[in-house]
Amino acid sequence: MTTHPVWAIGLMTGTVLDGMVDVAAVRTDGIDVHELGPWMLVPYPEAVRKLLEEAVAAAREWQFEGPEPAVLRRAEEALTLAQAEAVREFLRDAGRAIDAAIVGFHGQTVLHRPPQPDRLGDTRQLGNGESMARMLGIPVAYDFRTADMRAGGQGAPLAASYHAALLRRAGAAPSSAVLNLGGVANITWWGGDDAIVAFDTGPASAPLNDWVGRHGLGEMDRGGRLAKQGRVDEAKLSLLLRHPYFSMPPPKSLDRNGFSAALVSGLSAADGAATLTALVGAAVGKALELLPKRPETLIVCGGGRKNPAIIDAIRERARVEPVLAETIGWRGDAVEAECFAYLAVRASRALPITFPLTTGVKSPMTGGRLAKVTSS
Repeated sequence: MTTHPVWAIGLMTGTVLDGMVDVAAVRTDGIDVHELGPWMLVPYPEAVRKLLEEAVAAAREWQFEGPEPAVLRRAEEALTLAQAEAVREFLRDAGRAIDAAIVGFHGQTVLHRPPQPDRLGDTRQLGNGESMARMLGIPVAYDFRTADMRAGGQGAPLAASYHAALLRRAGAAPSSAVLNLGGVANITWWGGDDAIVAFDTGPASAPLNDWVGRHGLGEMDRGGRLAKQGRVDEAKLSLLLRHPYFSMPPPKSLDRNGFSAALVSGLSAADGAATLTALVGAAVGKALELLPKRPETLIVCGGGRKNPAIIDAIRERARVEPVLAETIGWRGDAVEAECFAYLAVRASRALPITFPLTTGVKSPMTGGRLAKVTSS
């Protein structure tokens, strides 16, 4: 098996639907992170973002029952083209510094249905890796979740092995954890060596963004300003925290709409934002109690780390001091894109990307489909 490090490019667009794609380069052998290359945030055309919103809404109605809505295929084509263009722009800026061996193309999650005792889970990520490989002339790894779910796993979260590699590289002490705040929040606990536990903790930015948008106040609660104007409805929050998901032992995962903005219907815009923000922090607190050992260090990455109201809620309600990714030299906006560069190399070298204590799959397994470049 090839073990030398190569440059890989990772792409990530989250469930918050912010109209951006993160692009990052990592030099790795699929085990260790040898070098972090450039990264950039590339906006989509507004028409693509709106098409993705339509696709998410259609998928929510579809729920894997009957024929797939036609808008999903249209959105997939538009997204693949937009992300291929983002890679081209990235490589133009990087010049000759990056000779990419592979691209890790996560795609856009529009529907994720965790497994049930009587039913395998299912997932739909928009993204045509074969088409992207043809456009770029670079091999592409994509569809990282399906194989795990077909084998009985949750298909999420996928970042655990990369988080562990970053923690090793940083010389972190065992019993450190990484919290990613995207549309949904996920945590990786690292016990040293290959000991990793990972799962989705609960909602993060998705319901909050939807709530703010519903009130015509923008796409997100920038700076946590709306939440800071409101008061937490403690009675409602207490009721929300009785949801069985929070006490369910891991491994476990959530769809973007597993917890929706409708949870705080009836509250004012500010009080609803405050309550949804508090829910993020309280859910993290519940998650910490499910780990093998409470982490001594909690490093926070993802877009939600930029919302000081969310960080305050984690500090107060999870009773832990969040350490922002930048504090230890990580690029908080780039970690997920870096992850899919790393996973692309692992997938191409048949290394496992999911594990019993991260997705619940019976044994460590590789995944992702590989689209090779064929000469015409």
